[in-house]
This record gives sequence, structure tokens and C-alpha cells, in this order.
Amino acid sequence: MNTSKHLTILLALFWAACSPKETTTQESSTAASDESLDIIAYYSGNGADISKYPIEKLDQIIYSFLHLKGNKLAIDNVEDSVFLLQITALKKQYPDLKVLVSLGGWGGCETCSPVFETEENRQAFAVSVVDILKTYDADGIDLDWEYPGIEGFPGHAYKPEDKQNFTALVRAIRTAMGNDYELSFAAGGFKKFLTESVEWDKVMPLLDRVNLMSYDLINGYSTETGHHTALYANPNQEVSTDFAVQYLDAIGVPLSKVVIGAAFYARIWENVPAENKGLYQSGTFLKGIGYLDLDSTLSADNGFEIYWDSTTHAPYAYSETLRQFVTYDNSQSLAAKVQYAKNKKLGGIMFWELMNDKKEDGLLDALYKATNK
Repeated sequence: MNTSKHLTILLALFWAACSPKETTTQESSTAASDESLDIIAYYSGNGADISKYPIEKLDQIIYSFLHLKGNKLAIDNVEDSVFLLQITALKKQYPDLKVLVSLGGWGGCETCSPVFETEENRQAFAVSVVDILKTYDADGIDLDWEYPGIEGFPGHAYKPEDKQNFTALVRAIRTAMGNDYELSFAAGGFKKFLTESVEWDKVMPLLDRVNLMSYDLINGYSTETGHHTALYANPNQEVSTDFAVQYLDAIGVPLSKVVIGAAFYARIWENVPAENKGLYQSGTFLKGIGYLDLDSTLSADNGFEIYWDSTTHAPYAYSETLRQFVTYDNSQSLAAKVQYAKNKKLGGIMFWELMNDKKEDGLLDALYKATNK
């Protein structure tokens, strides 16, 4: 971030351009209500474009990502500062909306392990979090350290002690911010993370929610295709949304604090044999694409046929012409996830990410409709 003088001028200019309105109410959104589920969007775009989406259908926006600079939370540049100010200004129009900032992301937490190993650094970070939340009128922070204690982004440091250091980090942040702000974290939905990265019994009492990344379950390093955001397991695939929720439930994590994830993007594998319509076959990950580009990709001209797996409650597509396999979420799978969340009395549904959606008649619209809000 630039100098404090520069930032002060920037803030003054921005807020001078905004019409004064009453501040938002301070109601807590920690637990799920009986009538509805929270809908939470991660967003990494700019502040001008976000207003083109149906913001009224969201309960929370998580601005992604902020990063470590030394031992403090930092915004990368002045442009990102403007974006965050534009996003938090939406609360004037939507007084029930909460805006959080997120630390890290895939590839964005390179120094988290060495920095968070000392109490001094954790305390400095916690203080810097509160400073940013106050400066930008944000409502909390979501920690997206991928991953404490286990291998994440290639080349990033990790060690077993990260598990305990993550607990200490959460405790430091909660102590610094009190109960006036929200604190959540993004959790891997796969078994190794669930069992090795987090001291669940110690961190969950300090957190408002855990955002379960129940997508990328078949990741880009996999040489076999599968459902990357399956709701249920099947004999060929243990990892699923339900697998992670059942694990958390079994160890005593309050399900009202569990938010499951939806994917507003597809993953494509190439060089995939036609057996079983490309599902659970060998292949090489090609790329990910946003939902807004999915219709043109899965066109009949490209040879794609679309299928539904009634066991996993997940769609997929295969082109024998291109020898490509595609796994994704659609309105049908989102409706199934919403019903699952209601049945389990979960805290809500989050998704990565809003920029991947259509501006109209997209997955957010489908998700909102399914929640009956």
C-alpha cells in the first residue's frame, strides 16, 4: 500500500463523492436462520463492474485477495484500494450486505508459514487487519491460507507446526477485532486438509463460519477425470461436498457455521477416451472457464453432449470429436446443494466467483431462486 498521506487523500476524495447515508445495522449473521441460507460471493474484479450483477441477491461479498507485506495485511496497490472502497460503498444501497476482505488465495500466501510462526508477527498482522477493516469500512476477514501444515501451491513453505500456528493466528485476530467483525476461513474440501490442517475444536468457537471449498475436488494435477464439485460420493470418487460435511459433523463442528461451495466455472480435461462418456478416464487438465463462457464451449458444433450423474448430483459433458471432458456446476446441481444445505441446517452457500457468472440469468439468479429468499 502507498504512504498513509496518499491513502488519506484517496479516502477523503472517495467518501466526498459518496452521498451520506446512515450506517448499516450491526446485526450478526453468524448462524443460519430456519427460513433462508446466506449466499456469499468471492469477487476479484473491480469496483465498477460489480454493480452490474444482482447484488441484492447476496448476503456477503468477499473481496479477493489481499496479501502479506512483511507481517502485515496489505492491499497491493492504489487501484485495489479504490476497488475495495467502491465495493464497501455498496452497503449504502444494500444495508444488509456485508463486505469482507480475504487474505491469500491459491498462490497468494507464499510467506504465511514463516510469518505466522511467531507470536510477534501474528499480533502485528491482527492489528493490521483491524486497521484495514476500519479504514475501508469492511465487516471482517476471510483467511484463505492454502494450506496450513500440508503442501499447497508448488514451492510454498509449509510445516506441521502450521496447524497450531493457524489456531494461534485465529485467536490473535479475534482478540484484536473483538466481536464487532466477522472472521471466517476457506477450508479445503479434501481429506488431507480436513484431517491435518486445522485444530477444529479450537478454532471453530472463535469463527463465524467456515467456507468449505467443495470444488476443485478433482484438481488440475489429476491425470484422471472426475466431478470437481460433486455433492455426493460414488464408488469411483470418495471426495465430495457430503464427505466433507459428514466429517465436520462427526468431529463436532456446528453445522450452522458450515458454508458449502459452488463452482461458477468449469474444468476441462483433454485427450480423454470415450469410455464411460469420459468420466473417470485418463486425461490431461487443459483449463478452467467461467460459467458465462460455458454455453459456447459446450455447443453441439464442438461435439459435446451433456450428462447428469444422479448419484453425485453433478453435470458433466464429453466431446468425442475433441476428446474433451468437462465438469462443472449448473442450476440443477445448485438446487441440489441448496436443498442439501437446508436439510443439514448449514450456514449457507458460497461460490467462486462472481466474475465468472452471467450478468443476467446466471448461476447467482438460480442460486437465489433455489433458496426461496
